[in-house]
This record gives sequence, structure tokens and C-alpha cells, in this order.
Amino acid sequence: MKKILLLFIILSTISCKKEAEPIAYDNSIIKDTVLNIIIRPVHPDLLSEKSDSLKLYYQKMNFHEIWYLDENRRDLINEIKFCYEDGLNPKDYEIEIIEDLETKRKTLKDDEIVKYDILLTETFEKLANHLHKGKLNPKELYTDWDLKQKEIALSPLLEKGIKEKIIASTFKDIKPKNIVYQLLKKSLFEIDKFPNVTFEKIAVKNKIVVNDTLPEMVKIKKRLAYWNDYKNKDSIITWAYDTLTLKAVKRFQARHGLAPDGVIGIGTLKALNTTKNERIEQIFANLERWKWYPSDFGKQYLIANIPDYVLHYVIDNDTVASHKIVVGTPKRKTPILSSKLSNFVFNPTWTIPPTIIKEDLTPEASRNRNYFPSRRLTIYNSQGKEVSPDEWNPSSANNYKYVQKPGYNNSLGLVKFNFANRHSVYLHDTNHREYFAKTYRSLSSGCVRVENPLVLTKQILTKTNPNKWDNNEIDSIIKLEKTKTVSVKNTVNVYLFYWTSWMENDKLQFRDDIYELDKVLFQKLRN
Repeated sequence: MKKILLLFIILSTISCKKEAEPIAYDNSIIKDTVLNIIIRPVHPDLLSEKSDSLKLYYQKMNFHEIWYLDENRRDLINEIKFCYEDGLNPKDYEIEIIEDLETKRKTLKDDEIVKYDILLTETFEKLANHLHKGKLNPKELYTDWDLKQKEIALSPLLEKGIKEKIIASTFKDIKPKNIVYQLLKKSLFEIDKFPNVTFEKIAVKNKIVVNDTLPEMVKIKKRLAYWNDYKNKDSIITWAYDTLTLKAVKRFQARHGLAPDGVIGIGTLKALNTTKNERIEQIFANLERWKWYPSDFGKQYLIANIPDYVLHYVIDNDTVASHKIVVGTPKRKTPILSSKLSNFVFNPTWTIPPTIIKEDLTPEASRNRNYFPSRRLTIYNSQGKEVSPDEWNPSSANNYKYVQKPGYNNSLGLVKFNFANRHSVYLHDTNHREYFAKTYRSLSSGCVRVENPLVLTKQILTKTNPNKWDNNEIDSIIKLEKTKTVSVKNTVNVYLFYWTSWMENDKLQFRDDIYELDKVLFQKLRN
């Protein structure tokens, strides 16, 4: 009997330890005679199934109403109503329910007001997170997007915003501040001004050049006029492709990243046939993407816009250099990532990666063993011994290592920029320098080729040590034709990003969605 009693006491003790400690709770109603308001208590039981973050908000407010002031509620409701300006949908944030409850608030019972308060707090958290780091998580959408997910501590911001009545400015501080994001918002505002009309598809069999005459020119002129690229005082629109229209076409082409040659071909027609709604969806997709990007890019960085084929070197928010780039093909996409420049390799060798071994080297070398000497490739077996082209076995091609000797015609050119990433991509020179003259430059196997990279290299190194690098030091290294690695001591961040829409000199800018990301992203935003 004593053993049973002892066991009962032990079990009772264990059971008691498992019980959660009661939350300190003040159930008094606070009366503010100055503001002529009452602040109702919020019982912790009402939050039992809510998130830990929500519980923390109310704990900081001593488990009382958070949205007791009309001004704070009004600011939150306005943020929800106008979140469209940031690429979000007000319906995702219970705007209709909230506005209905707000109009009836004075007639609601105390328990209904408390439930309404909890709804507002949940909505604040949801909207604030979406405005700061995006509605979607890129890591769940893509396998080749290596960006650290942004985090934000909302609890102190909410507490300060409520007490100091600065909810509106709190939201302003939460949103991305990058100039591209701000101009994207402006572009959304500007495109909304365009009339809602149904676009009739323009179709022609052949390219159209200046002085051509054909009936489709009427539609083309009207479309150019719609986008404010064509302005004709004469109300009569002719079939002629005249010089006035030529200037308009060139303006339109330049705004869409097309060769501004005045030739109306497939690319120009595709851009002309893109509707206002499709452009709005494109802007929304880009607003979401910019929320994924870091809040602070650092004092010095390289940033590539993949669809625009341009790399910018930025110091203290000032773009000091811009270089044309060649990026990965749609089948071998350049990944989206952020990193830090670690070193430059002058006169680099090139070790062929597995994808190119499989898809390019093996089939071509199997047909012609001269593939190796013609490309200055040395073959090494698994023991690191050199193998002649005649001894090479194509059936075990992946068991060899293929290294291209350094030189002007090396696939990496004369310099490569290394930065840590899991994709083994980097910036580099190229032996196909003629590619930079092309308008469409989605031509590489994933790495980013840079035009005039030695100029950029010198600029970056001179910033670190002007006495050493502000002379012919780099030229001397190149002439030796020996591989040399130079570390980058200053922090130079590297960003390979993707955006297809922005504003420049008050003009809407759009680029071809080379990796077809925009429409899919917009659909996921709206689902």
C-alpha cells in the first residue's frame, strides 16, 4: 500500500511539472481621461492558438488592446487599402471585413472589439512581413536562387508605432528603400494612367523597314502613340513608314532593350503586342522580387541585371562604371545570388565543368580528336597524369579532367573574378568578345562574361591600393602569361539579380523576360 501511495505522489509531482505556468494577466479596463478612451483587456486564452509572435505583441502591451486609437487603426487600414502600390492585393489582408468592422466599431460589444483588435494585429504582422521580405519565399520557388531570407523584428516596431502614433512611418521604414524599387512604384503609378483598351494583335510576315508602305503601319502608329512614343499633329494616319515613325520606333525599341535600329521585326512586334495589363503584372512581379533582395547592398558592390545584360560598379550609391555582360542561356541559367568578391585570377586556366563535358566536349571530341589541341586543352586522368587525345576514351569521358591553357584565347579570357557560391559561377573575360555587339546576350553556360574586364579590375584594385595598381602593373602580369591570383582586401559585394522593369528618366523601361519568370511569379502572387 505504501508503494502505491509513493508511486501516486511521484506521478502527481511529474504531472504538476508538465503544467504550464499561468500567464500574469491584468484584467482591468484602462481609462484614459485625456484621450477619452478605454483600453480593454485581452485574455491570454484568446491567443492560445495564435502564433508566438502575436502573443508577444500582446504581452508587451500587458495583454490589453493594441489598436485602441482611431489614428493608429486609420493608418493601418490605409496601408492595407493602398498596398496595391507595393504590388500586393488588399483582398489578401481582409480589407472588406476590416472596413466593415471599423464602420460598426462604436456599436460592437467589448468581446467583439477585442476580437477585432486581434484581427488587426494579425493583419499588421502579415502585411508588414510581406512588405519587407515579400509575400513568397524564393527558396520555395527556385533551386538556383541563393539569397538569404530577410528577417525583421516587428515587436519593438509595433510597440513604438502604437505608443508614438507613427504606424504610417513604421510601414514606410519597413519597405525596401532601393531607388529601383521606388521607381518601380512610380512606374506602376504612371502605367495606371494609360487608358484601358483592347489591343488588336499586330501580325506581319516580313520585317518592316523605313519607307515601306503597308496597312499594318496604321496599327503600329496607334500602338506607338498609345505608349507616348509617337506624336503626330496630323489626325490622318497613313500606311507609310516615314521618318517621324522611325524616330518613334527607335524610342520604343530603346525602352525595351531592343536594338534601336528602326527595323520592326519579331522582337519589336512582341513588345508592341504586350498589353497594359501584362506590363502591370510584370511590374508586380518585379516589385515582389525587389522585396527579396537585401535592404543594404554595402558601400561598394558589383550588381548585374541579368535580363538587361549590364553589370554596374557602385561606390557609395554612385554608379562609377557600367559594363555589358553575357549571361546564361535559358537552359543554363545564371543563378540569382549574393556574395563577396574574393580574388582576381589573371591568365586563368579553365577546367571544363561536367555539363559542358557531357553536352559539348564528348560528342564533338568523339567525332574529331583535334578538338583538344585546337582548343589548347590538356587531358588528365584520375591519377593526374596527362593523357594524349589518341589515348582518350570517350565512353569514360567524365573520368578525365580537361584544362585549357591560359592566354588571350582562353575561354575565360585574361581575368576572372572569384566569389564564393555553390554554383561554381564567376565573372570573367571571354574569347568571344564579339558577343558584346549582340543585343540578345543570353549565350553563356551560366557564368557571366564581362566586356573590358581588365578596366574594371584595375578600377577595383586601384580603390584598394592606388600606389600599386594605378600604373601598368596589370599589363605586366598579363604579358607574363602565367596564372596569378590577387586577393581583394576591401569588401566588394557581388549581386547577380534579375529585374525586367524599372523607370529611367521618367520613361517606362521593360526587358525581355529571358528566363520566363515574370508570369509564373505573378500567378503565384495572386493565388
